[in-house]
Amino acid sequence: MLHRRYLEKLPVAAAAPFNCYDRRNASNCIQNTRVDLLQEIREWVDGGDKRPIYWLRGLAGTGKSTIARTVAHHFHDRRRLAASFFFSRDIGGDVRHARKFFTSIASQLAQASELLGDHICDAIKRNSDIVNRAPWEQWRQLVLEPLSKLKCGAPRLSLVLVVDALDECENDDDIRAIVHLLSEARSLRTVRLRILITSRPDSPIREGFDKIPETEHQGFILHDISRWIVDQDIRVFVEYNFAIIRQRPGFDVNWPGKEAIGTVVERAAGLFIWAATACRFVKDGGRFTKKRLFAILDGSLSTITPEKRLDEIYLTVLKGSIRPDFSEDEQDEHCKTLREALGTIVILFSSLSISSLARLLGIYEEDVEMSLNDLHAILDIRRGSDLLVRLHHPSFRDFLLNKERCVDLRFWVDERKAHQLLADGCVNLMSAKLKRDICNQQEPGALTKDISEQVTKSNVPTDLQYACQYWVHHVKRSEARLQDNGKVHNFLLQHLHHWVEVLSLLRKVSEAVHAIILLESMVSVNESTYLQAFVHDAKRFLLYNRSIIEDAPLQIYCSALVFAPHRSLVRKQFENEMLCPINILSGVHGEWSSLLQTLEGHTHYVNAVAFSPNGKVVASASEDHTVRFWDTATGAALQTLEGHTSSVNAVAFSPHGKVVASASDDHTVRLWDTATGATLRTLEGHTYYVMAVAFSPDGKVVASTSQDGTVRLWGTATGAALQTLKGHTDAVMAVAFSSDGKVLASASHDCTVRLWGAATGTALQTLKGHTYFVRAVAFSPDGKVVASASDDRKVRLWDAATGAALKTLEGHINYVHAVAFSPDGKVVASASDDRTVRLWDTATGAAAQTVEGHTFVVMAVAFSPDSKVVASASVDNTVRLWDAATGAVLQMLEGHTDNVSAVTFSPDGKVVVSASVDHTMRFWDTATGATLRTLEGHTYYVGAVVFSPDGKAVASASHDCTVRLCDAATGSALQTLKGHTDVVNAVAFSPDGKVVASASRDCKVRFWDAAMGAALKTLDGHIDCVKAVAFSPDGKVVASASDDHTVRLWDAATGAALQTLKDCSTSCLETNQGFLYIQSASAGVFSFEQPVFVRGNWLNQGERNLLWLPPEYRPECSAFQGCHFVLGCRSGKVIIMQLSFC
Repeated sequence: MLHRRYLEKLPVAAAAPFNCYDRRNASNCIQNTRVDLLQEIREWVDGGDKRPIYWLRGLAGTGKSTIARTVAHHFHDRRRLAASFFFSRDIGGDVRHARKFFTSIASQLAQASELLGDHICDAIKRNSDIVNRAPWEQWRQLVLEPLSKLKCGAPRLSLVLVVDALDECENDDDIRAIVHLLSEARSLRTVRLRILITSRPDSPIREGFDKIPETEHQGFILHDISRWIVDQDIRVFVEYNFAIIRQRPGFDVNWPGKEAIGTVVERAAGLFIWAATACRFVKDGGRFTKKRLFAILDGSLSTITPEKRLDEIYLTVLKGSIRPDFSEDEQDEHCKTLREALGTIVILFSSLSISSLARLLGIYEEDVEMSLNDLHAILDIRRGSDLLVRLHHPSFRDFLLNKERCVDLRFWVDERKAHQLLADGCVNLMSAKLKRDICNQQEPGALTKDISEQVTKSNVPTDLQYACQYWVHHVKRSEARLQDNGKVHNFLLQHLHHWVEVLSLLRKVSEAVHAIILLESMVSVNESTYLQAFVHDAKRFLLYNRSIIEDAPLQIYCSALVFAPHRSLVRKQFENEMLCPINILSGVHGEWSSLLQTLEGHTHYVNAVAFSPNGKVVASASEDHTVRFWDTATGAALQTLEGHTSSVNAVAFSPHGKVVASASDDHTVRLWDTATGATLRTLEGHTYYVMAVAFSPDGKVVASTSQDGTVRLWGTATGAALQTLKGHTDAVMAVAFSSDGKVLASASHDCTVRLWGAATGTALQTLKGHTYFVRAVAFSPDGKVVASASDDRKVRLWDAATGAALKTLEGHINYVHAVAFSPDGKVVASASDDRTVRLWDTATGAAAQTVEGHTFVVMAVAFSPDSKVVASASVDNTVRLWDAATGAVLQMLEGHTDNVSAVTFSPDGKVVVSASVDHTMRFWDTATGATLRTLEGHTYYVGAVVFSPDGKAVASASHDCTVRLCDAATGSALQTLKGHTDVVNAVAFSPDGKVVASASRDCKVRFWDAAMGAALKTLDGHIDCVKAVAFSPDGKVVASASDDHTVRLWDAATGAALQTLKDCSTSCLETNQGFLYIQSASAGVFSFEQPVFVRGNWLNQGERNLLWLPPEYRPECSAFQGCHFVLGCRSGKVIIMQLSFC
């Protein structure tokens, strides 16, 4: 049972094994066929050949899959089949891609051997998120490592893994990665894993095998076997099938005769698929069996190509479906229905049942069934609502879609029109079936992981799932011109949210993002102005909210709409569908800002970020010891690279994008394979933290810099140390190559930038001008300008040839950590401790834009290859993607310029006051969110703020050791209360407003006369920082809370200590994050109906997740009064919400 529980965590492709239900009718090699080849494979498995992979390749129709099934069956019967994975684009689903490849293999291994199952379960226990890890981690931890723990005697046991039709895997990078990773089976010592791979001889697979030594694989080209041998095997196959037919009544024992069989063999032209199709056609003929045989024997035996022979048999089968008693009109109707049904079947991205096909096409199920009834020779047709219709062989698809091959135009399928028909069917079906909360969850915070697949399937049937996943792809391939107020536009206006909700339930939100991006590329702004605007807004909407929609589907009607800009077209269109009873009064953008996405996942500071050369992947490096890969288009996490044992400070892609280099505090540089995530090399030599890494333009050299004061050059191919460049007198923080690779620039804490000859290591220039540590350096794309960033808050531009200072870019108000040129060289981006990214005009040095949004120090910045996107990495643990064109042109409502540390309501609830690290307090109108006034006076961080009971005065407590009292109506200063010797953390008014109490890090509580500002009493007793203070409702008792883990009660009149509380309990606490409900023995003493509070990233109502808070709206503090809730954010934003349910 324990076994099963862990193994159930592995996602598997149900249609992958050779003997799965979906393949129950697939045949093996007939006895006495393929004898020599099968014997060679068996000898390779059990013989002394050390090569772990056997690559069987051949053209379409040559029998590869049949051989693979036969081999799998043979070793399965002998309990030596490790696993099998048969790819198929026709079956579709999980066997058209590799996402479940290694987990499926691991699951089959566990079922094959109880001992292996134990080892695999151990691996899952050690790595609970292994299903989300990179393919190479799944392969090594779930397959290689468990196999390596098997203890076998001599000779070593050989287990067989069969991978069929690898060319049917839809991602070329996955194909190459699979070949590379499977070759690692040679490392096994106690057991031999033999891997049979079959495929067409396509380029991605050839490229994969070209990268592994010939000593690790052997190959066999199926279509190069002697034609005579193949014909003999086909003869055996045909005789076997005709012998079955002869057993029927009315057939002579010698039927159809040797001559007829010889003709069939010759017509097959060496293609098993031709022979198999012909035999099925004849067998399914019923009373027309003999007539069908004559039909395929009819015609000359001219030397036409095998492909033409295949075309003839397919055409013969199709014509055979037209009954002799059909009238001309009936023939036309039959061919039309057949063409629509077959056209749909051959262009589907995943197989469907007859009933699903009928619903998508809007045709009666009986009509589809009758039209396909005589096509069993080319279609695998099964009865039942859930049974799928599939092609026997993919070559039929090639035939049907090619007008030159399918010469009878009654059957030829115009691929573009077929996609148009199916696209219309998908949109019609979705329009009829989609609705809000389709699974009837009724909980806005319901999580996807808690909604079972069975619940989803019962509410979203297969045909609707298909339509939601693939409708945009069919629209694209139909080449339709999309128009304002057309079918697609109207569908999006009515059902955008419903469609995305379904994709969330299917765990495919990233596909929704890809689909919208694809749709945007199809819309012309000149021809479809309104559609283009809506699709663009939908893209921004999905990019910003992808992560929460992925986790909680119904938040698309809550958080996504609540925090969407007020002028968002999507918000306006769907605000009536909002599930969350919350209205934002202040603090939300009017338009989409430059922030495209926030990538969350790292558990510590993000130090560096880089784009892949093709712009499709972002890599980030973090103090959590990992490098992460992200999909630039969707923001989805792709891979996590683990191996460093300390903070990762830098990351860079090689020019061809196949290798990533990372630099770490563990004194090493690591090179990683971007396709598999595998570590290629670990470069050791630095004696202290490695701070930066860069590739030369040809990718042959890696440069690294370290706090050991050196720059080191390494050979990428071998990992060999080439040179060590010495000259800096302090830590070297950054390095960059010029575009021609001839010059290397380094930046150091010695306040200089140095230029070196990359080939010789000779020092060329020393650039002096910065007055503090230089943290970053970059070359312009043409190599003529060097940019440097420094702790002196400046970015400097230098002439790379002469070393002369060109420009000084000033504007940052704190250390500048990073600098980068846009690929077109027109813009310089800089990242700073001041939490901003700034964009500068390279030619003039003028500040172009300031990009704000990070809530902490920004450590790194990079441009996408097309200069359209800027990526930034921050100590707030996030990577953010920004629109480089718009930057920060669209600003927030006026607000604080630093963390909001406290918020409070006036007694009548009409005004909110916020306090900030920016030394100010701001007054806001609760109803409108408008700023009323800004109060200045404190000289440091304002940590607490409170209204007097009558609302006429406001008291503020600051890190400048003072309490200030001001007039709430005018903002004028009333009193400054001085006496504390350290930070003042909290302040409170007595119920009658006459006394102010303050709590300080000096361990004291002080009482002050509110009218005069005079000090009244000092309460001593705490032995550590006092964090909070409050009066009892009758004003007779004061409570204070301290870091000494006590709450002390004091007599307000005398200042005498009354009690020291070390433990307390209540059912509902009013905290700085709202009302917090606590289950306890005394529950019921206080009763609050559905308290509202902030917990983690959510606004909760009672125990329910109500509203997810995006990263930029997560509060440092909050306050609740009546129907209003206020969030004070680290970014300086103050968010005022109105709750309609209170």
